[in-house]
Amino acid sequence: MKRLLTWVGLVISIVLLWLALRGLHLAEVWRYLQTARYGWIVPGVLVYMLGVVARTWRWHYMLRPFRHVPLRRLFPLVCIGYAGNNIYPARAGEVIRSYVLKRNEAIPMSGSLATVLVERIFDGLVMLLFVFVALPFAADVLGAYRLWVIGFSLLFGLALVVFIVVAGRPQWVQAGYERLARRLPGGRWQAKVGGLVERFLFGLSSLTRPRDVLMIFLTSVVIWLAETVKYWFVMHAFDFEVSFLVLMLMNGIVNLFTTLPAAPGYIGTFDAPGIAILEIVGGVRGEVAAAYTLVLHAALWLPITLLGIWYFYRARLRWSDWSRPAAVADEEPPASSPSSFPTRF
Repeated sequence: MKRLLTWVGLVISIVLLWLALRGLHLAEVWRYLQTARYGWIVPGVLVYMLGVVARTWRWHYMLRPFRHVPLRRLFPLVCIGYAGNNIYPARAGEVIRSYVLKRNEAIPMSGSLATVLVERIFDGLVMLLFVFVALPFAADVLGAYRLWVIGFSLLFGLALVVFIVVAGRPQWVQAGYERLARRLPGGRWQAKVGGLVERFLFGLSSLTRPRDVLMIFLTSVVIWLAETVKYWFVMHAFDFEVSFLVLMLMNGIVNLFTTLPAAPGYIGTFDAPGIAILEIVGGVRGEVAAAYTLVLHAALWLPITLLGIWYFYRARLRWSDWSRPAAVADEEPPASSPSSFPTRF
């Protein structure tokens, strides 16, 4: 399955890149790349790193039911996760940072992965919020992306409802699992799966309190606004100007598209919709839009990836550790009850 997803992602990336660049004069794209004012990337990266700090705080907030982990210890893990997402397919970095968290802080992977899934749901909802805020000023996009917007809205909205219900009524899931387990042959796997289910449900506990849900949502808005500000700074490296709302729309659409399978680094799934939004909504010439989107993509990818790799080696991890997370998840002993996890607020 992993190999199949890799090949599917590669095909999607190639097709989207071809769609994005067809009809463009690549020599002119190269000329715009050569004449760009790259100094504008520096303040963009600084603002983006503030967003990474906010993302670290959000994860810290969601992990509180397990243990209080200082931001200075979580920040390198978030960077390692970014690097994993940018280098490996299928967002492998999310699993990798949960693995390193277990190794460093003894927080079960199944529980921390539940918090990661909640993060992704709120990220998707904020992206949709950006799209809906900007769409009244960009009606042409609604026709081009109507089905995508409706589909993603249903997907993330339904996921949030399901997770909130499950978090509020974990006994329903436990009872359902116990009924299923009684009908299947006994064995060591039942204890493992039971422990994984229990720790996963405990990881959703931040969704049981309205105040926590609001804090997670507001922090998610701050995270993605910081990234949009980076879009704005990088725009000044080129000779065009669009409104901040257009950049919010671009941010929302491209990041929704990056949920699709793609080659590592979201090649194609980031670039094709980004160029299209600038052309359709902003009226930006295709060659300029392509040059800007490629530079923006590199500016989003390179700094955080290098920082994540640096933290990776500083933590004395080895490349073989990238294949360890699944095995470690299986090795986690079953928990007797959620109250067995230490809580220090």
